[in-house]
Amino acid sequence: MSLEVGQTATRSKTITEADVRAYADLIGDHNSIHLDEAYAAQSVFGRRVAHGMLSAGVISAALANELPGPGTIYLSQNLKFKKPVFLGDTITVTLTCTAYRAERRIATLSTTVTNQDGEVVIEGEATVIAPA
Repeated sequence: MSLEVGQTATRSKTITEADVRAYADLIGDHNSIHLDEAYAAQSVFGRRVAHGMLSAGVISAALANELPGPGTIYLSQNLKFKKPVFLGDTITVTLTCTAYRAERRIATLSTTVTNQDGEVVIEGEATVIAPA
């Protein structure tokens, strides 16, 4: 694989009711802020929000499918949750290669997640082993 500093890729996903319920059941996080409309209406957000790690999981999908692509091995990720992701939001992950050591195939990528309004909801950095 040819990976270069400055290379970018994106991946988008609309967060659905089914996604939030499946994620809650899969990991066991049944926090009312995610699942109970009446509870969430009384929260600081005023409505239900998606699990932060569900939204961050789209970063993993982008790394695995877009850049560097199939065969990528995740080594680390840091995240800053900037804004909530609501059910029905379409989020877009933008990956940018910021460093690449070809001899070891170690890549560092900035990971920015925005919503349909262009607001940054998550920012961070991933380190991966790129596929051969």
